Amino acid sequence: MPADSSSGRGDAATGRFEAAARRAGVQVRELRDIAEFEQVVELYDGIWETEPGHAPINVELLIAFAHSGNYVSGAFADGGLAGASVGFFAAPSGRALHSHVTGCARSRGIGFALKLHQRAWALARGLGVISWTYDPLVRRNAHFNLTKLGARPERYLESFYGAMGDAINAGDESDRLLAVWPLDDPRVEAACSGAARPVAVPGGAVVALAEEDGRPARGSTDGRTLLVGTPRDIETLRPRDPATAKAWRHAVRDVLGGLLEDGAKVTGFTAGGHYIVERP
Repeated sequence: MPADSSSGRGDAATGRFEAAARRAGVQVRELRDIAEFEQVVELYDGIWETEPGHAPINVELLIAFAHSGNYVSGAFADGGLAGASVGFFAAPSGRALHSHVTGCARSRGIGFALKLHQRAWALARGLGVISWTYDPLVRRNAHFNLTKLGARPERYLESFYGAMGDAINAGDESDRLLAVWPLDDPRVEAACSGAARPVAVPGGAVVALAEEDGRPARGSTDGRTLLVGTPRDIETLRPRDPATAKAWRHAVRDVLGGLLEDGAKVTGFTAGGHYIVERP
């Protein structure tokens, strides 16, 4: 590999991050002092509406992460903190970052700017991959992670955090997908440059899990390409109809989790809320 190739990748990644930040109207930078860390905790508390003792992170951990050279950043707009992201170095040593928690306003492209800042930061330190977990039932997160960023789920993690006492999770079991973001992958490069496009449903795909009258309806898993559906709005459904939310949790766990366990791969997420799953 030429000596300047890493620098060139980092420069391109920085340029894409800066363009995304301008579009979002934010300034993104690393955070260093206690007052900024307190703003992060306050921001996260407002997003997750956590019960006492269930905050996604605390000031002490933010201090430790930042002091030890890990990733703690914030997006600022109109004089205030509009988003923040926290990550730490992960295995394999010297190659990976795990993005622990990112929270921001849902609009304006702030989340995209934060992730592109995180990617540029990682590339500048010689890292090749970023991973994170997300709830497979939340359509907007699946679309953002798979379509907007070009990440791919690699593992289904059952009840990863246990029951979570916040307004978003509402005591639901915390199943997660482990998303992996290979920073130099051409798909990721295209997504970060803004070239991501809606995913078309492959011809001949078999519906393994669908939504019928708001509830999960299981289909067939006999096919090379399968579609695994998700609820329209799980965050609204949880407090309104916890029984149906639980049915969705277990259906997606059984179907999507089972397919991944058998070696299938998620290759995309459709505009209609289906994971596209390809058997090997």
